[in-house]
Amino acid sequence: MASTDKKQADKSSVFLWEGTDKRGNRVKGEVQATSEAQAKAELRRQGINPLKARKKPKPLLGGGKKKITPKDIAIFSRQLATMMSSGVPLVQAFEIIGRGHENPSMRDLVLAIKSDVEGGVSLAEALRKHPNQFDLLTCNLVHAGEQAGILDNLLDKIAIYKEKTEAIKGKIKKALFYPIAVIVVAFVVTAILLIFVIPQFKNIFTGFGADLPAMTLVVIALSEFFIEWWWAIFGGLGLLGYLFAQAKKKSRAFDEALQRMSLKIPVVGDILNKAAIARYARTLSTMFAAGVPLVEAMESVAGAVGNVVYRNAVLKMRDEVSGGQALQASMTQAGVFPNMVCQMVAIGEEAGSLDTMLGKVADFYEEEVDNLVDGLSSLMEPLIMAVLGVLIGGLVIAMYLPIFKMGEVV
Repeated sequence: MASTDKKQADKSSVFLWEGTDKRGNRVKGEVQATSEAQAKAELRRQGINPLKARKKPKPLLGGGKKKITPKDIAIFSRQLATMMSSGVPLVQAFEIIGRGHENPSMRDLVLAIKSDVEGGVSLAEALRKHPNQFDLLTCNLVHAGEQAGILDNLLDKIAIYKEKTEAIKGKIKKALFYPIAVIVVAFVVTAILLIFVIPQFKNIFTGFGADLPAMTLVVIALSEFFIEWWWAIFGGLGLLGYLFAQAKKKSRAFDEALQRMSLKIPVVGDILNKAAIARYARTLSTMFAAGVPLVEAMESVAGAVGNVVYRNAVLKMRDEVSGGQALQASMTQAGVFPNMVCQMVAIGEEAGSLDTMLGKVADFYEEEVDNLVDGLSSLMEPLIMAVLGVLIGGLVIAMYLPIFKMGEVV
């Protein structure tokens, strides 16, 4: 029976309809059904008199569905947690969230999970069918919630965890995006000046009949080189960017080397280190509070820290903890956690409140990341303005030097 319902759900389509409600007002919307007749029957059941219904056209190739982002999953977790804590049945909550989502890909995902749950599959198993959207940590927490009968509480913890994690990612992106964007703009502006503006000045200087300053000659030579080889410069940069992205995506060794190097970059490395510690503490706190055994939780924590250095350290700690060693001792031996974090974990272990202590550590380091990002932004703004001023101002001065020199001669 469950397999039959699943097949019908797979064959169903979305129908666009127009009709009138009980008051005679004209209304329209969407409904999922296997045929036009079933769509109209469903509308009549809802008290709507259907005037017309037609199958919603599929998007054209290339204009496909939007990608499901981690932010979509975080919002979904919060919506589901809110509805469950309000007493809304699980299947009905999926229906409400799925129908109301603007992203078609997310809507299909939610309705697919709803179909599995209706077919008798547990929520954790339904989520495990979509590993790209729901990580091991989420699936483990949902499973623990279902087993203990506290799914609504666990969903709330997942929602908080997702929101905090996405907030940290957003802060790191904010720290990196601004300087990169300004560098790109500076390169484009410089290229425009070298290709279109400098040649005009060169034509003017040709008729001067006087020696040009060395700075002007250098800029003119640079402009000539750029005009002749612009295709190779832009093509080379594009190819370099593509090869870098492919190497990062396909070569695990290259990606791990980049992650190790990123932790040693001044200022930025400090942000990434503290962000990894915050994710470690937040993830372990969430898992431990949910009743997941420490050794089992460490595997999910290793996948959530976001950096190979910390991931390897957590996996080594997991082996040591499984052998009977205290968490604080294994953290100290790992050599990647500050003494304050290790001491707070030791206090938490002794007091039997490890999840609370880890939560405080996560709060502290999340605030630290926030302050560092704000400080970096404040530092970068005048620095970038100075670099742009020297770069663009230098080109302008180089072009006006001959004019100033002729004014002095006159």
